[in-house]
Amino acid sequence: MKSEAPSRPLALVTGGTTGIGFGIATALVDAGYEVTATGLTDEQVAAVPRREHLSAVKLDVTSAESVAAVLAPFDQLSALINCAGVIFRDGAEYDMATFQKVIDVNLTGTMRMCVGAHPKLAVAGGSIINTASMLSYFGGPLIPAYTASKGGVAQLTKALAAAWAPECIRVNAIAPGWIATELTRGLVEDEGRSAAILRRTPMQRWGEPGDVAGVAVFLCSEAARFITGAILPVDGGYSAV
Repeated sequence: MKSEAPSRPLALVTGGTTGIGFGIATALVDAGYEVTATGLTDEQVAAVPRREHLSAVKLDVTSAESVAAVLAPFDQLSALINCAGVIFRDGAEYDMATFQKVIDVNLTGTMRMCVGAHPKLAVAGGSIINTASMLSYFGGPLIPAYTASKGGVAQLTKALAAAWAPECIRVNAIAPGWIATELTRGLVEDEGRSAAILRRTPMQRWGEPGDVAGVAVFLCSEAARFITGAILPVDGGYSAV
């Protein structure tokens, strides 16, 4: 039996204090949600602008205790957006400890959040959106752990979609392409590497967090009520050529 619905649907956005996650968090507020965004550090949480219907809390998705503490206040959830992630460049992910760290954050952390939120999503008939990547489909020779984790996120999305559809929980993923954030600042500012990315991208520009946020809002909405198990590229056509 469903509990009484809150005045605004509740959304939790992991990694929602920066970058793509923050873009999604603010777009969900604009769409009428009460949003809790999470950051890994106190500094990330404190840096979130004060705004009605948006709050921020600290979360480490590799910690079962931290996940349980963040989820505890919720009787139900209408949306869980998994954006918390980590990447180590320049071949560092060939170190096994680093490889395991990336998998634990990006893949196991996503599963930990989904399982923890599952009963609360079932109450509301809620929606999960995971963050896949264009590297769910392509190999990244310098970032094997990130590539493996994002391939895993895509398959996990399909598995959970099939498992939880009878409970009216929809599970989809967004696969961003080259999005201009603090994480990609070095590439954006590197004229040679940026030019190579733009040559490959049919829409001839870097994406912005808002480009991804609009898709997230759609996938959470009633307009997407028959969509589950989908991995939707948001990449300006990069994966189409």
